[in-house]
Amino acid sequence: MYLVIRKFNHVSSVAEAARRAESGIGQVLKQSPGFQGYYVFDAGDGVAGSVSLFESREAASAANEKALAWIRASLVDVVNGEPEITMGEVLAIVPA
Repeated sequence: MYLVIRKFNHVSSVAEAARRAESGIGQVLKQSPGFQGYYVFDAGDGVAGSVSLFESREAASAANEKALAWIRASLVDVVNGEPEITMGEVLAIVPA
């Protein structure tokens, strides 16, 4: 399993960005091959993040390109700048 973390450092409304992401890119990612999950979080002080999970590196990379295109087109009025992106293989899982 692979994950992609996107950190947004300058968000004017994290709640609005999350609402749009859930109904927008969340639905696009859900249709992507290998999709496992998508989460958006508020880190406080205008910082937001998202975590996407996929079955493979290839699926994560392809979906990340879709996500970046969507972010640039749909969040330009609430997000200032490009997100910091971290991608990697999941090495340990501790289920609930």
